Amino acid sequence: MDNNNSNSQKTGKKIFALNIISNEEKSKHKGFGAGSIDLNSMSPVIIDGDEAYIDIGAMHAKSKVEKGIKFSMNREDVPAGRQVWVVWVAVDRSPEGQFYGGMTACEMWIDTEARRGWKILADHVNKMDYALKRRFILDGLSAEQRGALKKLLIETNQEWWDRSSDELKTSLES
Repeated sequence: MDNNNSNSQKTGKKIFALNIISNEEKSKHKGFGAGSIDLNSMSPVIIDGDEAYIDIGAMHAKSKVEKGIKFSMNREDVPAGRQVWVVWVAVDRSPEGQFYGGMTACEMWIDTEARRGWKILADHVNKMDYALKRRFILDGLSAEQRGALKKLLIETNQEWWDRSSDELKTSLES
């Protein structure tokens, strides 16, 4: 998927892929804690209603749905909000090739009109860590949301889906 990033620079088109950090030497982080966590294989998927899409802005809480939203840790502060999910998707590699290796879902509530939202940042960080550790935690996703996520994963890369574990495939069936 790295080829998509170089192609997008030539054509000027944004191509979203399940790889958020380039392997180019010039882009490597060299600050405090450099190399402690490798996020090359991590990508966020947003599930908003029955739509699932990759939004790399979610890595820094700047996804399309989060921009301009003031977040609270009190769910009561967002009474008219809609449920939105961030799904952390970790891609792993085996001798056969890449596959979806870990996946976790984090809930948030967004009231776009009031510019208010609710989420627990610690939960988002912990779930990202669990996905990196190749766990599958998709509790709370409805059957429709699981279907939208499955469709996105297959459309993004059928071969990765085919090589993924039965645990993932089963968790997206229910």
